[in-house]
Amino acid sequence: MSTAVADEILGSALKQPDTDRARIAEALIASLDVSADQEVDQAWQVEIDRRLREIDSGAVRCVPWEEVRDRLYQNANVQR
Repeated sequence: MSTAVADEILGSALKQPDTDRARIAEALIASLDVSADQEVDQAWQVEIDRRLREIDSGAVRCVPWEEVRDRLYQNANVQR
């Protein structure tokens, strides 16, 4: 594939809505990771499912990134 063709494809992809760009990116990355370890993928899926159950049940509370970031800066006494 020539650079011009790749640039054309990239330009077209970048014009797509966020959700479509995410799907395209995921598919491209997956196509590069031919040696993905199925056991690792399965273990991650189990962990994701566990965490979602904790959120859905109210056992844990999600904290917005901005709040976490502010706490980190306060604890580190770092100025932004």
